[in-house]
Order: sequence, then structure tokens, then C-alpha cells
Amino acid sequence: MNLTDLRPVAGSKKKKFIKGRGHGSGNGKFAGRGRDGQNSRSGGGTRPGFEGGQMPLYRRLPKRGFHCLNSKDIVAINLDALNVFRAGSVITVEKLQEKGIINNPRDGVKILGDGELTKKLTVQVNAFSKSAIEKIEAAGGKAEVV
Repeated sequence: MNLTDLRPVAGSKKKKFIKGRGHGSGNGKFAGRGRDGQNSRSGGGTRPGFEGGQMPLYRRLPKRGFHCLNSKDIVAINLDALNVFRAGSVITVEKLQEKGIINNPRDGVKILGDGELTKKLTVQVNAFSKSAIEKIEAAGGKAEVV
């Protein structure tokens, strides 16, 4: 076999489809848009959600509550969940994911002070409650905000 004999697999190379290049191209004259109407014009069409002047669905449905766009989605973990780690280890968000304590860190991880910590650990996450910091330091560990 020579390099000159190599060919791409049949069907793997597809020719780019060019519109509006005459009848012989298979998609000339109206270029697949049809003859008349709003969508046949350049710049034609409507915005997303437009229902032809009917009151659109997003305006018909009731709105409830308040959604703050600046709020963060923080994952909270209780202190006693950290007892699965060996004494003296450094705990990061990645290690919490590896152990299966959290699935998705979202915007950050916060350690809460519920439960007891029995080991000396260095915990490096986004936030701590005051009681969690006290309990980690009482066990001889460190609470570091990343």
C-alpha cells in the first residue's frame, strides 16, 4: 500500500451545500425559501416567542416569586460528612467530588457546623460557618477560604 492509494471512507466527505447558484445547482432561484412571504426576504422572520400577534405563552402564564440574577448557588455540607477522610489530609472541592460527598460544586461549597469532627483536617473550600471554623480548629485542623 502506498500513500497515494489512501482514500477517505465512502460517505465521510460531504460537499458543502451552496444555495442560490442557479437551477443546475439543485437549489437555485429561491434558494429553498419559497417564492413569497416574510421568511423569503432577507432579514425576514420573527423573534423567538412571537406567536403572530396572539398573546405569547411567556406572557400568558402567571409569574410568581422573585428570582435574583446575582444570587449564587452554594452547596452546603455538614461537618460530620468530613469524617470519611484520613487524619491530616487536605480537603478540597475536587476531593469532596471524588469521595461522592458532592456531585456538582455549582457556585461554591460551604461547610456548616452541624455534627462533630473527630480528625485533624485542613479544609479548603469557598465558605465556612462560624461554628464550623471553631469545631475544625478545636480538632486541631485549619479552615482556609479559597
